[in-house]
Amino acid sequence: MKRKSIFRMMAVAAIATMSMSACQNNDKIDAKTPGAAATDGFRVAYVEIDSVLTQYEYSKEMKVQLEKKGQNIEAALKTQEQNLTAAAQNFQNKLNNNGFSSRQEAESQQAAIQRQQEQYVASQQRLTGEFQTETAKFQKALLDSINNFLAQYNKDKKYAFILTKQAGDNILYADKSYDITDDVVKGLNKAYKPGKAEAKTEAKAEAKADSTAKK
Repeated sequence: MKRKSIFRMMAVAAIATMSMSACQNNDKIDAKTPGAAATDGFRVAYVEIDSVLTQYEYSKEMKVQLEKKGQNIEAALKTQEQNLTAAAQNFQNKLNNNGFSSRQEAESQQAAIQRQQEQYVASQQRLTGEFQTETAKFQKALLDSINNFLAQYNKDKKYAFILTKQAGDNILYADKSYDITDDVVKGLNKAYKPGKAEAKTEAKAEAKADSTAKK
């Protein structure tokens, strides 16, 4: 299976597949607020999700972390793959040059290579699963942070709906007067404070990947 950049691509794809929702509320809002031109009793605004994902500091840091995790996994698997290839090549060379003292010795080494291959496949599946789990965890954390912010943000803004808009979605046109993206990005970045727990989690993940690569 080709692994080149696959985990980095998975990380980017995971962060790109986000959606947002907001609390329903039909009260009046300041006429200067984006979206205020909506029909009375039904206030609507939208957010350019692609802009949020590229400008929100937490999202940017998550992307870097996930790509780094993917690179560590690729390195770990590449090391195992190289060891397996070398073992198989060594076996084939000895076989071609009558390097085995007996058939039993050849079969024993062949069985060892088979076990090594099985371990490689198992590691590949395990590390891929761990990466997907970690990606899902970060994705949920990102979505929660955006939704939690919007819940607080909308206490004053009083929108009935806050929609997401991104390239390729079903919204072909949107009046810019309803765009609150800049407001949301500024608010998210102002509220965001990097946590020590995230740094500890990253350090543990790196140590685990390094340990796997040495096996």
